[in-house]
Amino acid sequence: MGDQSCEFPLSNASVAEIDAILATAATIAVVGLSDKPGRDSHRVAAYLQAHGYRIVPVNPGAARILGVPSYPDLAAIPPGVAIDVVDIFRRPEYIPKVVEAAIERGARAVWMQLGLAHNAAAERARAAGLAVVMDRCIKVEHARWLAASGSPRH
Repeated sequence: MGDQSCEFPLSNASVAEIDAILATAATIAVVGLSDKPGRDSHRVAAYLQAHGYRIVPVNPGAARILGVPSYPDLAAIPPGVAIDVVDIFRRPEYIPKVVEAAIERGARAVWMQLGLAHNAAAERARAAGLAVVMDRCIKVEHARWLAASGSPRH
């Protein structure tokens, strides 16, 4: 993620909270989703899509990713699309803006991918009622949750 320094999460979601997010989410907006199949963001989103989640790509440089329309930012996603989780694949300096947009969109959770944490943005999200996961890979956590729960939902 470049040489921008990343913070250490001072507070993070528990395993039970992560499991609840994964169990109840239906739609995940992936901010910074690459249209290049070799990128982590693409592999993670493709995995989630294959496991039944609706993926909404957010990338101003692509019209479609993973067979669905991509949007330049969270605000451009049609209002009728309820976003459960905003999964962030952006450098740390962009996280506060993404978190503010997630709050505006009415997302239920923000997820900062492995290697990403921003404590001030996390506190802002929590104060607005969002669940927050930092420095964790949603694909890895989903695989763990699926193996532990045996849930057929996703």
